[in-house]
Amino acid sequence: MSSLQILTFGCRLNAYESEVIRARAVEAGLSNAVIVNTCAVTAEAVRQSRQAIRKARRDNPTARIIVTGCAAQTEPGLYAAMPEVDRVIGNQEKLSRESFGQDLLDNAPRVIVNDIMAVKETAAHFLATDSDPFEGKARAVLQVQNGCDHRCTFCIIPYGRGNSRSVGAGAVVEETRRLVESGFKEIVLSGVDLTAYGGDLPGKPKLGLLIARILKHVPELERLRLSSIDCIEVDDTLFKLIAEEERLMPHFHLSAQSGDNLILKRMKRRHSREDTIRFCDTVRRLRPNVAFGADLIAGFPTETEAMFQHSLSLVDDAGLSYLHVFPFSARARTPAAKMPQLPRWVVKERAQRLRSKGSVALSTRLDALVGTEQEILVEKHGLGRTPCFAQVRLEGYVLPGEVVSARIQFADSQFLLANVSSYPTTIGVQALPA
Repeated sequence: MSSLQILTFGCRLNAYESEVIRARAVEAGLSNAVIVNTCAVTAEAVRQSRQAIRKARRDNPTARIIVTGCAAQTEPGLYAAMPEVDRVIGNQEKLSRESFGQDLLDNAPRVIVNDIMAVKETAAHFLATDSDPFEGKARAVLQVQNGCDHRCTFCIIPYGRGNSRSVGAGAVVEETRRLVESGFKEIVLSGVDLTAYGGDLPGKPKLGLLIARILKHVPELERLRLSSIDCIEVDDTLFKLIAEEERLMPHFHLSAQSGDNLILKRMKRRHSREDTIRFCDTVRRLRPNVAFGADLIAGFPTETEAMFQHSLSLVDDAGLSYLHVFPFSARARTPAAKMPQLPRWVVKERAQRLRSKGSVALSTRLDALVGTEQEILVEKHGLGRTPCFAQVRLEGYVLPGEVVSARIQFADSQFLLANVSSYPTTIGVQALPA
């Protein structure tokens, strides 16, 4: 068993930061430790992290257990009260090499969680590591934004991440160039509220301008992908890039949350059902091969069956294929926790119906790709993804990190199948382990 383990819960941004944490901990010489990077989105995520901490202590009786992440930031006392936990550190502190140094771990207070709202900028911490946090992976995730200025009534994340702040475009371009020179074919831009990028920077540059600069100044980059976006914040430059720039991948995951306008108002969202549908229709005209995903919450307080049906029908009306379904979970300190709650069985049942709807939509999407020629990024031996993020099982040996062209032969409910045995492999990122 490794002397340093990282257990990650939650979003892609947390997964990215876990790799930074690993690099920082290694640089600090930390060993015989388990670092738990928690998520605060739902009560279930918190429960799972606590369960994992107890198991980690049973499996590693002599290891130092350090808890960090959004739940540690919002509920430090909850984790500090666990006898299995040695140290609790906040979301800002987890990205610092000093937080994992022997002197601090031995002598500092058991809880090191500062005011996240006092953080005014996002440091380009990806530039400061001596090791590559994405070594051995086909794509690299690049955090360009953190925090959120909005206060949706269900969301605890601003209290875990702080206010919106962005990494300067120059630093982003330089890091993109470094990653491409290291052999990565695909970069994923990530953030808590990605389409709010630039609002805190001089001149308030939009996300579209950042993407244009990346694609212009790093022409060797083959594929650029976006993580979750807010459709109401997409700017004209980004729409133009969607239409004209093939290196910008045709897959967009929307923070939709609901398909009912009254529920969206009660969530304090800034878009309507019609905005989501209009965005998808517009992008589909610009890029006919596009695929859409969405976050959807089932069982929000006061949601009637008719309101829920509007969320179900949004899947068809907007043409959504990849759903992330969240059963509503009341979080302390949020306005939605004080609203009239639905019975848990109703919440779970609606979540299951949404997931079933999403499974049918995904299967239909995959069936439509059979017989098409696709450029597939090989993630590991036997598995890759198309530009629209469909998973492909590959027959034939191809090096991880390669982009190969292949015809899709078959689709099941979750995967496509392609035979690449007749396609030559190239050197590419051969240095990256499988």
